[in-house]
Amino acid sequence: MKTVLILLLSIFTMGILTAQEKFHDFVVKDITGDDFKLADLKGKKVMVVNTASKCGLTPQYENLEALYKKYGGEDFVIVGFPANNFMKQEPGTNEEIASFCSINYGVTFPMMSKISVKGKDMHPLYHWLTEKDKNGFEDSKVSWNFQKYLIDEDGNLVKVLSPRTDPMDEEIIAWIEK
Repeated sequence: MKTVLILLLSIFTMGILTAQEKFHDFVVKDITGDDFKLADLKGKKVMVVNTASKCGLTPQYENLEALYKKYGGEDFVIVGFPANNFMKQEPGTNEEIASFCSINYGVTFPMMSKISVKGKDMHPLYHWLTEKDKNGFEDSKVSWNFQKYLIDEDGNLVKVLSPRTDPMDEEIIAWIEK
């Protein structure tokens, strides 16, 4: 009996120690500073993208919004994370970023508060997105603004796309539609 109890306790403890955090476990702050529970996105495909307002890739906002208008809703959502990690190309406040996105690109997809996507102050979600031991998929490095991470309906990371990949790329469309 004692052996069985020790075995069960060992299995339970190992399960706790090896349990990985999931995408849906995170709570982030939206652009207005309110909590945004990623658990509310369960059952949807999600594209996570780090954004910047003063980057050569900033015009991608236009196709991100077009993609969101076409597919966003019950099955798909884009979540934007402004970040100032690359040549200080996102210097604005959350209020300035929200205004810029609305006025220049009519952004309606959820935008989060500005975070760090690399370095010592990297946001915990980006640790999850970039570290295989946390996401169970692959290690990656955020190479520039507008890098894209595709998350399936169950909260699994399934694809990492280059910042230069257009949001309306056939690979993204096929993934959303399947």
